[in-house]
Amino acid sequence: MSTTETLAAGATRLRAAFEARSGDDACALVTYLMAGYPTLEDSLRHIRTAAASGADVIEIGIPHSDPIADGPLIQEAANVALGNGFELPQLIDALRQEPLTVPYVLMSYINPLLAYGCDEFMADLQATGCCGLIVPDLPLEEALPWAEAARGRGLALVHLVAPTSTDARLRAVMTAGDGFVYAVSVAGITGTRATLPDRIDSYLRRIKTFGDLPVAVGFGISTPTQVAALRPLADGVVVGSRLIRAVRDQENLAEVVADLAAATKGNIP
Repeated sequence: MSTTETLAAGATRLRAAFEARSGDDACALVTYLMAGYPTLEDSLRHIRTAAASGADVIEIGIPHSDPIADGPLIQEAANVALGNGFELPQLIDALRQEPLTVPYVLMSYINPLLAYGCDEFMADLQATGCCGLIVPDLPLEEALPWAEAARGRGLALVHLVAPTSTDARLRAVMTAGDGFVYAVSVAGITGTRATLPDRIDSYLRRIKTFGDLPVAVGFGISTPTQVAALRPLADGVVVGSRLIRAVRDQENLAEVVADLAAATKGNIP
């Protein structure tokens, strides 16, 4: 594989997933589910259900005992997963043995990755067919070694921006990022919210003035109505806490995801 092909592999698959939906006058649905919740086997089944029910990209959360961006539902799921013995190498092995059929990324805080080892982790992640990773507590200024290791394995390192991000920061992220940019909708933590933040339209438009990477917006998005409202503004919408709640309450996850997927095309059930 040439250097160009290696660098492009994960990012290209992710961008293609977003661009395919924009061609359909829709946005992509990114579904977040917690690995190991409530067990590893259960979580893999839920992830595959989401993929089969309309998710365009899967975000797999890695349980962590000291999160900085996760709300109560996701914290609870992480605690259950860790209490049930979740270990990152077990997830990697399971994904290697049976790869997912849709593009997916891992979302992990930096400590589990440091414990794994950067080069070993990137090599093992590449072997699963994963497209990349999101590391919320890895600032852009410290990300270069991780970004280079990821790109060398054909993986995208996805960066986050927030409403408080300066123009200089947005420009830097759009320049350095791969695959897509994760636009945090609020200056806060994850969790379901009754309404979308004020001025989210101008915020998302501002991000897009600094580059052409797809922009996926997340945090606080939980209903088909909210997804439909964001469809003209973003290339993708991330839904997480709503799905964790569905798993916790033993709802029909396939129906929840299908309703959200329909809303990405403007069809509200």
